[in-house]
Amino acid sequence: MTGKNKNRCSFCGRREDEVALMLTGKNGYICDDCVRQASQILQENMGEDVFANAGRTGKASHSDLNLRNIPKPREIKAYLDQYVIGQDDAKRYLAVSVYNHYKRLAQPADDGGVEIEKSNIIMVGPTGTGKTLLARTIAKMLKVPFTIVDATVFTEAGYVGEDVESILSRLLQVADYDVAAAERGIVFIDEIDKIARKQDNPSITRDVSGEGVQQGLLKLLEGSQVNVPPKGGRKHPDQDYIHVDTRNILFICGGAFDGIERKIAQRLNTHVVGYDSVQNLQKIDTKDLMQYIQPQDLKSFGLIPEIIGRLPVLTYLNPLDRETLRNILTEPKNSLVKQQIKLFAMDGITLSFEDEALDYIVDKAIEYKLGARGLRSIMEAIMIEAQYNAPSEDLKTLTITRQYAEEKIAKNERMKG
Repeated sequence: MTGKNKNRCSFCGRREDEVALMLTGKNGYICDDCVRQASQILQENMGEDVFANAGRTGKASHSDLNLRNIPKPREIKAYLDQYVIGQDDAKRYLAVSVYNHYKRLAQPADDGGVEIEKSNIIMVGPTGTGKTLLARTIAKMLKVPFTIVDATVFTEAGYVGEDVESILSRLLQVADYDVAAAERGIVFIDEIDKIARKQDNPSITRDVSGEGVQQGLLKLLEGSQVNVPPKGGRKHPDQDYIHVDTRNILFICGGAFDGIERKIAQRLNTHVVGYDSVQNLQKIDTKDLMQYIQPQDLKSFGLIPEIIGRLPVLTYLNPLDRETLRNILTEPKNSLVKQQIKLFAMDGITLSFEDEALDYIVDKAIEYKLGARGLRSIMEAIMIEAQYNAPSEDLKTLTITRQYAEEKIAKNERMKG
């Protein structure tokens, strides 16, 4: 074939043998150099993220957000009430913070120069009080990408373990690698108290799974462009990265902070010195010190001031009393009792619980001190034998009595003892 007959680029006129790659169209050709130049022109005129949403349909961008479509704080709390019993203060804090977060996303770019800052949240409360359930329920309501990560698996960059950037890898997986959707998601970081530094004063040695992880989380919480390995895992120099902007990702942190009551008590005692100290002490509810928590208590526990400052909304969850535990068993839409009734109904069996049996389950949960999680383990121990035998037997009804529940729990304790 002579040079005269070779395919030529319809834009620059160069022949096929003069370029690295020639793309063929219906009525013409374009070389790789012209494609690259066209890309640069598009980016210069339409912004760096011109390709970020290319090919995506049905995904809302920031500009698509409309406050009329976002549930109001009271509506958010009413939805949470259907699934989570009690914890009204935490629900209000969460509802307002989430609503403000989405108002921030809906804000026009040229709104007088006033920029609404992100309101990341930290929830403090004993195990089994509903921290994770609150975060998961609110994400389900808002229909945004949501992921739960455990802070204990992270280590400082360069050490064995996961880098903090893997948080965003999981969020991307949930969002089917739709970067725009992931950048409006919610991340729940559980066990945040487990990365507290071991002493209140800065250490001169490495704390690779404590203070080092807190330092790594700073850029994520505040908002920055983060290079995320596309398949998770650790970074290495030769791989391509996905660029994720964390400015519009809402971070909710939760932790039991076991023993922080002592820090609160110490602070309260220092504040009640003086003429009316006895009167002030009488006003303090010593049975629920968590309600008096302040950011300085988190610092005393071992969180660094920088990370506390990036979690401006601090709320607490109350310990679950007997009445609340009893309501958790029966009232929520997906309560344990309703789940068991549905399981047996699928086998054509009508299941019921006597009130005395439910009271016994609550008593055992209080004894085990595992919060709402304790209810689940006790219910499973009581029902496992019936779940095994009932489908094979010709049963129409089954009633769980206190005596039946006591027998199954006693048997379970003997086996584990």
